[in-house]
Amino acid sequence: MPEADAESDADGTEDMPLSMRLSIADTLTLGNATCGFMAVYFTTTGILIPHLTGSEETGMARHSAATAVILMLLAAIFDLFDGLVARKLRSSPMGAELDNLSDLISFGLAPAYFVLVYGMVADDAHQRVSALAAIVVLLAVVLRLARFSCVTLKDGMFQGMPSPFGALTVVSIVLLELPFVPTLLAIIGVAWLMVSRVEYPKPRGILAVAMLSWIVGAMGLLAAWAFDAPGGQLLLQTGCALQVVLGAVIPLFATARRVNTFRDNRREARAAQLP
Repeated sequence: MPEADAESDADGTEDMPLSMRLSIADTLTLGNATCGFMAVYFTTTGILIPHLTGSEETGMARHSAATAVILMLLAAIFDLFDGLVARKLRSSPMGAELDNLSDLISFGLAPAYFVLVYGMVADDAHQRVSALAAIVVLLAVVLRLARFSCVTLKDGMFQGMPSPFGALTVVSIVLLELPFVPTLLAIIGVAWLMVSRVEYPKPRGILAVAMLSWIVGAMGLLAAWAFDAPGGQLLLQTGCALQVVLGAVIPLFATARRVNTFRDNRREARAAQLP
């Protein structure tokens, strides 16, 4: 009987539909989702609950905030490598759906929840307005992921700020601890960029290496800040400011390139019409 059961299990595995078999890339994608969920967990247990219970560790507790953001950075690494692995090896038919659902957790829910908690614990924040900003971030990611699934774009480009980049920019804005109104406006601006038509290059080749290096460096800055290392606060603020500046500069370059392309096309059209 045990041998018969083993043979039956083996046959069941072989007969399993292809769509139900996970690839290596899918496993990395599930790691992305796990990191996003754990980021929400640490934001809740290490920041929100101590604030609500009135414990001594209130506000944006360094260790928990750093852990939550590091988990979002790890999710971005998983998101980067699952695409690379899928292109090199194979991807299951579930790959695209798993990727969108995982991105929604890690780069939609987690940063939106981070903004929501910020509005509850920061001294100068307004809870209801922050909740509205968090909803805007979440819906922007939902719309962006839905559009990504439906719209075919030219190879090598994203339309709108990629959701991992947008999530990291949102949490960088919060960690800068600017006054509430500039923070709110910057967060809404990032949400708008995610659903905009601004073109962003896909992280491949040298760009992928640069992105990975940036993420690893950001983890180091967060760790230094969390453990109150000398200069850690300054390093964190510098890193977050660079992330925000990068998020603002890329659309400007993309817009300038589009304007120049439009002008060149008009000149060529006029030149073609001349006798």
